[in-house]
Amino acid sequence: MSKEQLLKLRKDIEIYQKEYYTLDSPSISDYEYDNLFKKLQELEEKYPELYDENSPSQRVGGKVLDYFEKVTHKEPMLSLEDVFSIEELKSWANKLVKNYGNLQFCVEHKIDGLAISLRYENGILKYGITRGDGSVGENVTNNVKTIKSIPLKIDFKEDFEIRGEVYMPKNIFNEINQKRQLDGLELLANPRNAASGTMRQLDSSVVFERKLDVYLYNVLNSDKNSHYDSLLSARDLGFKINPYTKLFDDIDVMCEYVKELNALRDSFNYEIDGLVIKVNDYSLQEEIGYTSRVPKWAVAYKFPAEEVETVVEDIFITVGRSGKCTPNAKLKTVKLAGTNVSYATLHNEDMIKNKDVRINDVVVVRKAGDIIPEVVRVNFEKRPSNSIVYEFPKKCPNCNGLVERMAEEAHHFCNNINCSAKIIESISHYASRDALNIEGLGFSTVTKLYNENILKSIADIYRLENKKEEILNLERSGEKSFNNLINSINNSKNSSLDKFIFGLGIRQVGEKTSKILASKFKNLENLFNVQMEELLQIDDIGKISSKIIYDFFQNFENRVLINELLSLGVNPINQEIEIENSIFNEKIVVVTGTLENYSRKEIEDYLVKLGAKVSGSVSKKTDYLLCGKDSGSKLEKAKSLGVKIINEAEFIKILAEKW
Repeated sequence: MSKEQLLKLRKDIEIYQKEYYTLDSPSISDYEYDNLFKKLQELEEKYPELYDENSPSQRVGGKVLDYFEKVTHKEPMLSLEDVFSIEELKSWANKLVKNYGNLQFCVEHKIDGLAISLRYENGILKYGITRGDGSVGENVTNNVKTIKSIPLKIDFKEDFEIRGEVYMPKNIFNEINQKRQLDGLELLANPRNAASGTMRQLDSSVVFERKLDVYLYNVLNSDKNSHYDSLLSARDLGFKINPYTKLFDDIDVMCEYVKELNALRDSFNYEIDGLVIKVNDYSLQEEIGYTSRVPKWAVAYKFPAEEVETVVEDIFITVGRSGKCTPNAKLKTVKLAGTNVSYATLHNEDMIKNKDVRINDVVVVRKAGDIIPEVVRVNFEKRPSNSIVYEFPKKCPNCNGLVERMAEEAHHFCNNINCSAKIIESISHYASRDALNIEGLGFSTVTKLYNENILKSIADIYRLENKKEEILNLERSGEKSFNNLINSINNSKNSSLDKFIFGLGIRQVGEKTSKILASKFKNLENLFNVQMEELLQIDDIGKISSKIIYDFFQNFENRVLINELLSLGVNPINQEIEIENSIFNEKIVVVTGTLENYSRKEIEDYLVKLGAKVSGSVSKKTDYLLCGKDSGSKLEKAKSLGVKIINEAEFIKILAEKW
């Protein structure tokens, strides 16, 4: 195929993507589309000089940022006034009609996701910006480009801005959580938080894998006279507009539609917590105006939270990695907001006492934020006559160790350092993606290895290479998976300091605080010698957290564990020092071929940590080509351009010599 065919193929695929992801009316089969997409990738590999960042093939992500730059919105992204009943909605609409005459109202789904603003210049997507505080958002353009229903190019040459809501489809959310459960990872809380957290990933390839979607609902500075006409025009340009968006000039008919959508809400493949109702005419919107914080021509109608009764069959305690003992209600399974609910968190002892929740009580349950099951209240009229006040256990249900409530805290903790639940949770956390990222060591694997007395502490992770025979004898364990596990373990030895600190599982120390500690104290020796006064001077770390951090690094057992990890080859590196000494700092590096000790993502992530700018194509500006087996045209082009070429062994040697 020729270069001309490559350019035509790009245009054809753009049309097919619009048909599939925006119009929901594909004209070719998935098989045909996949073959065309593969041909495009092959041609782009063959003709790297025709690289186009807006090609359909570039949606897979792969760019990794250190942070998101702040961007000021051209126009503020405003909130809306809420109404909570049909009566309130009618009152608002009737008041506007009384003051401004007959009006048309546009009804739209209020999708539970992350608000986004898309800016196009000369027909090309230039910015994707989060809502932020309404005035200033974050530049998440690389992540936005991975969403297939967002056009990278439009047939409109003037500056254009459109806003909408990025969301995670319910089926994708469920698939991700099923996989995370199998891997022993913490489950995503709900689709809304999952969408928001995904869109703020610094690695755009993670965003691509999570298959976010979007509906657009607001065109800025439109040349049309009404909101609805603007949406129709945007749809013609290739933007995805919600099909349930509808116009009404009769308030009673509009309210019937609102009731209808409320009844249908669980059938949609995305979360909605209400509807947005807007005056349609732009000139009337301006005339109606704004309060100091919200438009007076629009409201958000919030759906009432569904509440159902069920029975508390039991109250049980779960133990986390810090030893925190969380009470939970085992419920008689009940259908709630479209899903079967069998459990609800009871948070802590105070909540149980305040609501007087007891085993065998009939309780009212709802989903907090339409997602997380919670016990709202007890139906005391249905309480059994022989009910007993719940007493919080004084012994850990897992190890029988002493359970105590910490001063100034609402939670109880198991004090036994040898509690198996704490150990399994702590090992799983250390190996999790956000910590040391040891692939193949999820919760279920850790539990299995713990129960087989192969893995009894975090330090034992680095002894697993000597347990090959025992591990291979376990069910479904093979040579290849074992080798992959050991490679991942070895790679984790050179993690960044903040990831290591986070992996230690210090109470109240999340990813943000771990980064602050790594930046402030530079190395573990300084953390061993840290004083309370130093911690208290850090703005983002409070008094309680400071005491927890201080106590952790002064604790003898914790010091023994950390020194044991260091003796086993773990060498957490402060990111700032690493980049400063890296020969790859500010260099453009391209990775090609198959590597033995790293996946493509792992090596590119590591290069970014070394200060490199990782590129997908070779050019005169490329400083290094890191090549593995079966390197193709990129290797040939690098040779022709005189680019410095290194293989995996040379890369590892460079790192070893430097550090």
